[in-house]
Amino acid sequence: MKTHAALLDAWPALALVTALAGITGQARADDDTIATDRPDFVESSDVVGKGRFQLETSMAFERDRQGGVRTRLASTPTLLRIGVAEAWELRFETDGRLRQRTDAAGLTTRENGWSDLSVGVKWHQHDGDEEAGTPGLGWLLHVDVDSGSGSFRGQGLRPSLRFVAEWEFAGGWSFGVMPGLYRDRDEGGRHFVGAILAGVVGKSLTDRLRGFVEVSGQQLASNRHGGSVVTFDTGLAYLLGRDLQVDVALFRGISKNAPDLAWTIGLSARF
Repeated sequence: MKTHAALLDAWPALALVTALAGITGQARADDDTIATDRPDFVESSDVVGKGRFQLETSMAFERDRQGGVRTRLASTPTLLRIGVAEAWELRFETDGRLRQRTDAAGLTTRENGWSDLSVGVKWHQHDGDEEAGTPGLGWLLHVDVDSGSGSFRGQGLRPSLRFVAEWEFAGGWSFGVMPGLYRDRDEGGRHFVGAILAGVVGKSLTDRLRGFVEVSGQQLASNRHGGSVVTFDTGLAYLLGRDLQVDVALFRGISKNAPDLAWTIGLSARF
């Protein structure tokens, strides 16, 4: 709980400092420009670099309607990335503060709380080469910890392993794919293994602006284990400076168990 609060309390001040530096600096896309894991679902294969850290935070909203029950959820997803070596980073991730409203049979219920914290590492296996047509590769190992509150708290430790491959093409085009596996518990407390599979196409529209479209299978499981969550996503990211980015994204559910609609606005700062 204290970890969640610390992340959320710290980011506005940290982002403001970086914003002041970034606005007065030169914004240009080069090899040293910030590379973020948001706003798309497919992660970047890059790491932040030894001795650096990066904060990626946002406000997110989703709404869903199933069987006459309407649900709205607001959250504050936040990711802290700490470079411990040139090819390795530590990661602390949470959906932060959650506010959920449920309307069913003329009754409205509200619940506020904290989401679980995820602790992980990323390994950047090697760089991509556009001329040779080889992708940048990365691996991510995370463990979700049952540290949330109320009904937002998960059951026990839930590990996941994801692999990322990213290709860069002429004309500012890119393609990324991210398969993975995760281990969770169903409502009966039984362990199960689910899959992750997502693909994204990106395009640099200007030196500062890039867009993307993707299909993300964020959770691929049988109905008795929560069902599959698959969305179609699109968004934009804009560089305010070499170390500062803002973004927006829209997510449309294309499977029964996915939220009908979700959107986010975010800020990422590198130090």
